[in-house]
Amino acid sequence: MRERIKNREEFLALQEKFMQARSREKRKVLVCCGTGCAAGGNLAVYEELKNQLAAHGAAFELSLNDNSGDAVGLKKSGCHGFCEMGPLVRIEPEGWLYTKVRVDDVAEIVEKTVLGGEFVERLGYHQNGQLYKRQEDIPFYKKQTRRVLEHCGHIDAESIEEYFAIGGYSALYKALFGMSGEEIIAEVSNSGLRGRGGAGFPAGTKWAQVAAHTEEKVKYIVCNGDEGDPGAFMDRSCMEGDPHKILEGMIIASVATNSPEGYIYVRAEYPLAVSRLSIAIAQAEEYGLLGDDILGSGKSFHIHINKGAGAFVCGEGSAMTASIEGNRGMPRTKPPRSVDKGLFGKPTCLNNVETFANVPDIIKKGADWFRSVGTEKSSGTKAFALTGNVVNTGLIEVPMGTTLREVVYDIGGGIKNGKKFKAVQIGGPSGGCLTEEHLDLPMDFDSLKKVGAIIGSGGLVVMDEDSCMVNIAQFFMNFICEESCGKCTPCREGTTRMNEILKRITQGKGRMNDIDELRDLASMIQVSSLCGLGKTAPNPVLSTLQNFEEEYVEHIRDKRCRCGSCKALSQFVITDDCIGCTLCARNCPVEAITGSPRQKHEIDPNKCIKCGTCKDHCPRGAIKEG
Repeated sequence: MRERIKNREEFLALQEKFMQARSREKRKVLVCCGTGCAAGGNLAVYEELKNQLAAHGAAFELSLNDNSGDAVGLKKSGCHGFCEMGPLVRIEPEGWLYTKVRVDDVAEIVEKTVLGGEFVERLGYHQNGQLYKRQEDIPFYKKQTRRVLEHCGHIDAESIEEYFAIGGYSALYKALFGMSGEEIIAEVSNSGLRGRGGAGFPAGTKWAQVAAHTEEKVKYIVCNGDEGDPGAFMDRSCMEGDPHKILEGMIIASVATNSPEGYIYVRAEYPLAVSRLSIAIAQAEEYGLLGDDILGSGKSFHIHINKGAGAFVCGEGSAMTASIEGNRGMPRTKPPRSVDKGLFGKPTCLNNVETFANVPDIIKKGADWFRSVGTEKSSGTKAFALTGNVVNTGLIEVPMGTTLREVVYDIGGGIKNGKKFKAVQIGGPSGGCLTEEHLDLPMDFDSLKKVGAIIGSGGLVVMDEDSCMVNIAQFFMNFICEESCGKCTPCREGTTRMNEILKRITQGKGRMNDIDELRDLASMIQVSSLCGLGKTAPNPVLSTLQNFEEEYVEHIRDKRCRCGSCKALSQFVITDDCIGCTLCARNCPVEAITGSPRQKHEIDPNKCIKCGTCKDHCPRGAIKEG
């Protein structure tokens, strides 16, 4: 049982104790146990490491409360970010990174690396014939600036002692005993921190508006961990890998705004994030960092976790607060805004996970430090989930203003299988497509807005030359239709009509006036929808129309999908490379292929169901789809 810290002197003494304990670990083995690597089998790797170390008689500790001598620190860490190469294991103090680790590799890691200090080359990362031993030297990491994600993958995600040992809660100590609420808000305002959930509203301004309600005894701090964008997992990884950093940011916000209650809204599909946040809250309460009279300061703050049912619309502030209250998650008209009447009708400061995670470093290191990277109006860094047709998928963090080219090619390693870059969907269903002409565009709030896109929460889905943009637009519009709360007619009916038109086009039944109708519907939805979901819902369609209208025309006029993604418009054709092996005919489930042995075969388009079985079985690649 942890003892409650009663005053500032006890806090400093305890922090020093854990810093010294961490320094005694002669070697650390950090096993990535984030959702991705855990799904890949790294929990079994962790258990095998634990067993192997014990079998070799190696002293190792799982908690810094253990005051034993030199030890091997075996840690369950959060996401390292390099998801494409998981499961991952990091070895310190060398900073070595092992990739695609399996249980069968553990014995060699223990014998050669943990006990012998030798690097196992076959488990290292190889790129273009070069071996990279150190994690920080790998191009994927070298081009990043990891601030919010600095400790993800480097500490035990379930240990508050580890967080203390890296200077955790120092910013809270400073905020409690060295700054007034006004000074805290001024520091956040001067840093230029803007909300990382998508809207980019200045965090300091929001905090000041909540703090201004001095007559209110009950105010709320709400952390948005809903993260509903397809392909986005930045907030999830932060909650799993460094939960105390988020809690510290929220507690500082409570001190600045004099808000005694807080909620973290997390979707129930994030069980590991919920578990680690719950552990972190319990640990912080035991030490007296949460609850009544924090560190003897007279300040009180209580945090509750609210599990959402996975509704995308609950990422919107008023829908989220309605859900926390136990009502159906639906947005309301504004004003009043949440800073005046939010959760339970009280002033509410609502920021997302990444925004709160930036706060401790701003308070500890200062506004000027935070502004040292990024652009003039978009300071700091931004975490992105890099997914799709890119060589290196994963979780990245770069300075605001970094170009798309740097992200896709320098960090992402380019397009898979040597394909040509086509587009990136940025900002999720509410975002837009960026194309080759945008590769050198700075990715910040204002630059993206000028080209009809948004950062959103930070999802980046990379698409290659084989991606059909009409099909992509229909995918996102279908998602929006399913996630619309249905409260306002423009969003409920307008997106449904747009989805029907897009579906008709991909099925080869489109009409030329469909393009104009899509634009008219989009304009109406943007102007008259109630909340941000509706106002931005047409973005994927409008951006693909702007950049790839010729593909829409091909689908409608020529009944052709150049990428072969729209099966209703696809045709399988046997070329002159056919050697008459008969494999295609023998495997066709509907007997649509005819021909004699050693003679070119033919496909009857009236019988073909476009399943692709013939193409899969052709040994010469003589069957083309288009």
